[in-house]
Amino acid sequence: MKEKKIKRYDFTKKPRRASGILTRFARAVLVPMKLKGRRLTINRLGMEGIKPPYLLLATHASMMDFYVMFKATAPYRANNVVAIDAVRDVGDGIMRIMGCICKRKFVKDLNLIRNMRYAAEKYGDIVCVYPEARYSLDGCESFLPDSVGKMCRLMGIPVVVLRMYGNFVMSPQWNKEEQYLPLRADLELVATAEETRALTVSELNGRIRAAFRRDDFAYQAENGYEIDNPKRANGLHSILYQCPHCKKEFGMYSEGTRIWCSACGKSWGMSALGELSAEEGETEFSHIPDWFRWERENVRREVREGRYRFEDEVTVHTLPNAKRFYDQGRGKLVQTCEGTRLECTAYGKPLVLEWAGTELESVHVEYDYPFRKEKYKKNLFGDCVDLSTPDESYWLHPVHLRDQLTKLSFATEEIYALAQEKVHAARREEAEREKTEGALSCGEE
Repeated sequence: MKEKKIKRYDFTKKPRRASGILTRFARAVLVPMKLKGRRLTINRLGMEGIKPPYLLLATHASMMDFYVMFKATAPYRANNVVAIDAVRDVGDGIMRIMGCICKRKFVKDLNLIRNMRYAAEKYGDIVCVYPEARYSLDGCESFLPDSVGKMCRLMGIPVVVLRMYGNFVMSPQWNKEEQYLPLRADLELVATAEETRALTVSELNGRIRAAFRRDDFAYQAENGYEIDNPKRANGLHSILYQCPHCKKEFGMYSEGTRIWCSACGKSWGMSALGELSAEEGETEFSHIPDWFRWERENVRREVREGRYRFEDEVTVHTLPNAKRFYDQGRGKLVQTCEGTRLECTAYGKPLVLEWAGTELESVHVEYDYPFRKEKYKKNLFGDCVDLSTPDESYWLHPVHLRDQLTKLSFATEEIYALAQEKVHAARREEAEREKTEGALSCGEE
């Protein structure tokens, strides 16, 4: 395959206004079909007098998010920012008719801001973004980059958060079989247009992060919403990959309503309320997000002590456009405390890509992708990590190592956090040095 035959997605294309006919059809037919059997409560907080255009920042947990968003924003239209893989799944034509703005995940793109501002100014509608850029892995808030506050400042319109509950526990990414339980959505104003222009980026980020805090397992338990699916723990080891009893990594297994460690034999049961209990001995973590956070803390220590390293052979598929994936064979993915490196062949040519610790904020991971395999005759990847450049996305499947995605996700964010701390420390030292040199220079004069 020759690269010159590959047409890459044009992110400079101006978005269309969302079709009024299709938007009404979605709200009248598709949304009620999807929500059937699931009671949805929508709370509007501080939204009195707030009408489009405004920037809607939505939490991200499952495909149900989009249906809830359509319901919560009625009767207005919205231009949704959508990842290129989702555009590929549905089709670029229909997505553009629905006003969608395409982007690559975790890639800085000025075209995105230009297109968002164009949509808000020209159409006067809602511009909707899912700033976590991937589904939550544990039902809680995910990584939010500092650039979210900058984006709000550049848009200069009211900022509203759509915080959704129940969408995760009804279909977690590691167990995508949908269940039925009541859902809740809070549509909350976090900054008026005047405040987006007056507040600092840090202040805006603080408000947004506070509004994004949520815990879907707590929502389930506190409301007594039981999920009696006999396979509710299937796939749980994808996120709970380290045993809290013997500390062994990647030896966890799950099936039915149980999760267990193959190294030490300890096991836990998952209740219909999503709570864990040890079948024998101490229950180290009854709340799944607590176990998840413990694993992150362990990865943070590895990174800060310089001990972290991942290396494995990976299958490589590229997504240059919104039409199809291209099989590029196998390559090698290496991640250390300094950054991430991919070696592969792309379109017949050797390729080496490197992301320094300051360049890769987070990564998109998918468990068992694609889940609905009957829709895909090719490109069945399994567990994947997606790394992108401005004109290409690389979907990578570790070949020899199992259950690596969650730790890769943790490590990427912790490497970035540490790299940012070093950059800020170096700037402070440089400022102090210049201040000292200036003072000495004045003294000599």
